[in-house]
Amino acid sequence: MNRKNPRLQFIDAELNPRLKEHNRRAEKAADKAEAARKKIPKDRKKIKRRMVEEHSGAVKKRLCFEEVDRPASPSKLSHAVREAPGFAASTQLHKEVQEADDGNVGVESAGSLLRTAENGGRVLESAYHAHKLKPYRAAHRGPRKIIDFVGRGGTRERAQFSPQAETELSGLCDDEAERRLEKANIDLLYQKHIQENPQPASNLLSRWRQKQAIRKQYAAAVRSGQSAVSTVESTARAARNAAQRSRKTTAYFRRHGKGFLTVIALFLTAAFLLSCVSSCTVLVQGGLSVLSASTYPASDADMLGAEAAYAGMEAELQNELDNYETFHSGYDEYVYDLDSIGHDPYVLMSILSALHPGGWTLDMVGETLEMIFHQQYTLTDSVVTETRYDSDRNPYDYTICTVTLKNHDLSHLPAYLLTEDQLGAYSNYMKNLGNRPDLFPQSEYPNASKKEDYLDYDVPPEALEDETFAAMLKEAEKYLGYPYVWGGSSPSTSFDCSGFVSWVINHSGWNVGRLGAKALCNLCTPVSAANARPGDLVFFVNTYDAPDPGAPTHCGIYVGNSMMIHCGNPISYANLNSSYWQNHFYCYGRLP
Repeated sequence: MNRKNPRLQFIDAELNPRLKEHNRRAEKAADKAEAARKKIPKDRKKIKRRMVEEHSGAVKKRLCFEEVDRPASPSKLSHAVREAPGFAASTQLHKEVQEADDGNVGVESAGSLLRTAENGGRVLESAYHAHKLKPYRAAHRGPRKIIDFVGRGGTRERAQFSPQAETELSGLCDDEAERRLEKANIDLLYQKHIQENPQPASNLLSRWRQKQAIRKQYAAAVRSGQSAVSTVESTARAARNAAQRSRKTTAYFRRHGKGFLTVIALFLTAAFLLSCVSSCTVLVQGGLSVLSASTYPASDADMLGAEAAYAGMEAELQNELDNYETFHSGYDEYVYDLDSIGHDPYVLMSILSALHPGGWTLDMVGETLEMIFHQQYTLTDSVVTETRYDSDRNPYDYTICTVTLKNHDLSHLPAYLLTEDQLGAYSNYMKNLGNRPDLFPQSEYPNASKKEDYLDYDVPPEALEDETFAAMLKEAEKYLGYPYVWGGSSPSTSFDCSGFVSWVINHSGWNVGRLGAKALCNLCTPVSAANARPGDLVFFVNTYDAPDPGAPTHCGIYVGNSMMIHCGNPISYANLNSSYWQNHFYCYGRLP
């Protein structure tokens, strides 16, 4: 038996019907391998193929192989001599076309036709070589491909064998036919081994190891050129040795089974504990991340200093108002239209922390404090001169100075000062008061927020039989406890009253966009309190100073039994029978 004829031979007495079938397959595979080898041409030669560059006309040489049916010519220059005239003419023609191609449409067309013709010739040449290489592809595993770039963007593939394949082209174990023959022979040897060594208790691992031993020994026998008889004997011996090793391994595991089970149990326990520790680490890191994101990134001293500086600016403003007639004298009469002065220190700290997310100090936020102050307070005066008459009916000028102070409410400013991401950070700070609810006690800071717990409420089950209302309530209750943020309209920024209602109805079957309280009221059909049902909207007036005193300024979603869910501070349920809501009640409205 050798590498060119790896054919096993058995006498009929050695083969039972099952082995005869495997032997028949091995013989058939050997016949196909021999047929494939016969198709390979005996002689091949190396040539240097010339390629003409399209633009420059330069000639480049590529080394490739050409299959021939007879011994190659002893002259290495035969190809060059035979093809030189054609290459020379092609090169000269390319140069002439390139020289005359300056804006001449006709010459450009001729050049294009020339390139098309050459590309067509190369395609035919490639097809010819592909036909010549067919026997090699049939007998050998696919050759590697080299891509030659031809023309502008066009490519063609030219098959070329690797150097190792060039030396072993006559069909060794790499080819498809040889591999099929190898598989058939190994199957035959394995089945013969099983027939001679029946092992009912043999497990899958043992059988796999025996077949691998046969495969390894078979490959060694083919490489060394052993005879068929020696190959059969050596593979059988390798399979028996593999079976014996498997039995020893199995016996060892059986003798030490308890020990192995203990080791496996300890390993699984350790893996479980490590997994738990890893999960706990992730949870702790996530918790710390959430805690860090909701904690003010400044020291107590800097925050108290910023609050004192802002309060100082408010004190100066109050002093100016108290002494306005002294500082701005010369008018006959002073009229004052003044909002109250004051702010929530937690709102101020949350705005500063959202504007300076990396942390801040008092020295860093001086200009920011002034900007916020001028956004919150607007002080103006206007002078009107009237003509009046004294007791003698003599006319004289009378000047009236009207002083107006507008407090735009610090809690309303985030909607105008912050981006959406900053507004989300502001909402997170306000929801937890920066994790410093003790920083500004209300005994010292009367306007300071306090951490509010929302009022919960169990809506009667019969009200949830209405699928539309059930969808509204399911969406609305997701945000219980979210803080009130003026201008907020999404979970990422939290909500104000109309932003909350708009979000809920837009995610419950409607598509009305972001509407204010007045626009939501105009969208609805008014209904009486007696006919109000869960899912209707409820509106209120004069909950804050609005430009239009008669327009709704607050809204919520009615849930029945004189209860509503609304965005107060925080989002919560509320009892409509309280004196506050009764004093500001406007109407119920039914969505279209």
